[in-house]
Amino acid sequence: MAWGMAVHICKLCVGADRIEDLQAWQDQLVAFRLAEGGAPEPWHDTRMAPKRAEEVLAGGSIYWVIRKRILVRQRIIGLETHHDETGRALCRIRLDPRLVRTQPRARRPFQGWRYLEPEAAPPDLDGSGPALSADLEAALKEAMAW
Repeated sequence: MAWGMAVHICKLCVGADRIEDLQAWQDQLVAFRLAEGGAPEPWHDTRMAPKRAEEVLAGGSIYWVIRKRILVRQRIIGLETHHDETGRALCRIRLDPRLVRTQPRARRPFQGWRYLEPEAAPPDLDGSGPALSADLEAALKEAMAW
């Protein structure tokens, strides 16, 4: 990999069954942040900060795994240190609010987050043609009808 090239992060979206669940959760975060006078962008806190932060910030996205499939991504717009109510340091991943649907890609469960190299990232859905639910698209692929 060439130095300076973007690298992505892959993360399980625990508790979400659909992309709409992720959107609703982030809408709540943004409303909370706005009520406190903060910026109108969603975030995700994680214990481990990326050691490859410069590469992540060079155009990387967080690819969300929902029900064992990467379905959507968000551009990462910042990384900062944050402390929880006990004083423990966390990495706050600041996200572009726009959810970009991707071609579904199977992903086994894992703990925390993982780097995702650009060549391994699923392509964005371009929006041309009818949108299928992720479940229907997965069923069609499983039946080898796609």
